[in-house]
Amino acid sequence: MNTATVTTAATVSPFIQNLQQQQPQKPQTSKEAIAANVKALIEQLEEGHSGGLTAYLMAMGRFHNYSFANILEIARQKPSATRVAGMYAWNQLGRRVNKGEKGIRILAPMTGVRRKKDTEAAKDVGTQNQSVLVGFRSVYVFDVLQTEGLELPELSSRVSGDVGERREHLLDFIAGQGILLEFKESIAPALGMSYGGKIVLLPGQTAAEEFSTLVHEVAHEMLHKAERRAATTKVVRETEAEAIAFVVGRTIGLDTGRASADYIHLYHGNAALLTESLEVIQKASAVILSALEPPVKDDAAESTESEEVA
Repeated sequence: MNTATVTTAATVSPFIQNLQQQQPQKPQTSKEAIAANVKALIEQLEEGHSGGLTAYLMAMGRFHNYSFANILEIARQKPSATRVAGMYAWNQLGRRVNKGEKGIRILAPMTGVRRKKDTEAAKDVGTQNQSVLVGFRSVYVFDVLQTEGLELPELSSRVSGDVGERREHLLDFIAGQGILLEFKESIAPALGMSYGGKIVLLPGQTAAEEFSTLVHEVAHEMLHKAERRAATTKVVRETEAEAIAFVVGRTIGLDTGRASADYIHLYHGNAALLTESLEVIQKASAVILSALEPPVKDDAAESTESEEVA
C-alpha cells in the first residue's frame, strides 16, 4: 500500500483526546465506522468545539488515497499522524515499529468467491467464480513516529507559502475539465466567481491567495452546479468550497489562516448533512490533490494486499 505524507503535524488538544476515548467499540463495517465517528464529532460540535472537525479535514489531505471511513478512523485515533503504513510495509522500507506502540485500527475489505450454479456458469464462463465483497476486518497501521530505522525518501517536494508548480498543474486540471478561466477587475470585492463552466478571478492577488481562491471556485464547479445546488443551502455550499480549499492548501504547505470555527456551519444539528458534506469534501479534495501531484508508488505496494484499506 502507499504511505501518505504531510508537511505539518496537528496539535492534539485535550478535547480531541476526549474524542479518541469516546469510542471503545470497534465497528465492523465501513458504514458503522463512519456513523460512530460522526456521532462523536457531533457531540463535540454541540459543545461549541470545532477542532475535531479541523483534524478530520487535515487528515483528508494527508491520507487522500484512503477511504472516507478510514480517514475518520485515523484522525480520531491519532490526529497527529502524518504518514502511516502497516508493519510489513514499514519493514520493507527498512524501518521497525517501536516496541509497545499501539496500532491505528482501520478497515480492510474481505473478498470471497460467489460460485454460480452449473447451469448459470455454463451460460457465462467468464463469471463462473465471481469475486465479491463479503465484509470488512480490522488491520493496523502505524505512524512514522512510531517507527525507527532508515531515513525515508521524500515522496514530494514540500511547499511553504509558495504554490510552486502546483499552480500550473491546477490550471491544467481546470482546462481538462473544460472550464474557462478569466481575470476581471469588475468582480471586486469578490476574489473569485464560478459561473458553471467558467471561473473569473480578481487580478492582483498573491500567488497563494489566487491558488486558494481558484481551488474554492473549482470546488463549486465540481459540486454545486448540478442537483446538489438545489439540495443544499448557500452557507453549506460556501463552507464546503472553503473546506476543500483548506484541505488542499494545508496539504501542499500553505498557511491558509482560516479559523476552524468556520467549519461548524456544516453541522446545523443534522448528522446526515454533516456526513454527506464531509464525504463530498474528501472526494473532491482527493481528485484535486491527485491532479496536483500524482501518487507515488512504493516498491512494497505489491506485497501489501492484506493491508489495503476499505
